[in-house]
Amino acid sequence: MRNAHIDQFDHIARPAVAIGTDYPDGHWLRPHAHRRAQLLYGATGVMQVATQDGNWVVPPQRAVWIPAGVQHEVRLQGVSTRSLYIEPDAVPAREGCQVVGVSALLRQLLMEAVDLPAEYDPRGRDGALMALLLHEVARMPALPLHIPLPRDTRLLLLCRSFLRQPDAHGSPQAWAQRLHMSDRTFSRLFRAQTGMAFSEWRQRACVVLALARLAAGEPVTAIAMDFGYDSPAAFSTMFRRVLGQAPTAYLAG
Repeated sequence: MRNAHIDQFDHIARPAVAIGTDYPDGHWLRPHAHRRAQLLYGATGVMQVATQDGNWVVPPQRAVWIPAGVQHEVRLQGVSTRSLYIEPDAVPAREGCQVVGVSALLRQLLMEAVDLPAEYDPRGRDGALMALLLHEVARMPALPLHIPLPRDTRLLLLCRSFLRQPDAHGSPQAWAQRLHMSDRTFSRLFRAQTGMAFSEWRQRACVVLALARLAAGEPVTAIAMDFGYDSPAAFSTMFRRVLGQAPTAYLAG
């Protein structure tokens, strides 16, 4: 199905329902949740997904896994999506939202699935296609494109301020002073609240935020300067350290 809403088909007794949707640039899906888990794949453009636990940027040709019942909002920049709505017990459980890699086979299966009728024959070719699709979903690798957010209110305000204006040279000492804490207490709090060391979180945030701008066609030099890196080469080195590839190579992949 295309450009339909899952509520029309949620009751259908099938393990998965596939829907393709074309969104205008800059569209915002307000906070909502689904009874089924959702695999949201962006064939084109960039998606930014947010929950109370963090933010995810989904580059083109990747997808985000959203567990059943998790409230989320999505901002879409020139995105044509393929969504697979999956009964919670149809695939192995995943821990929270995740950006995931999409294999060439999974990509083709998603493209085919949106052209199937909602009540496809589970014993025929369509049923076999959907069964293979669910097997591939179970094999998706998670990608490090998540910016975890703390629940502590004071720390959350600082994190959100950083996400609005990233600074590659932001220091944990400065954050600790703003919270009237010792450096050691701040480090323990930050790791307990986000699961990451401050420097690791700062790098991850810069990479994830840069991806949205890179996918929109902005040059590496402009992003590196905005984020406070000393040079485009310094930014590219950090990007490669986090994702294993230079920015242009990662997007091309």
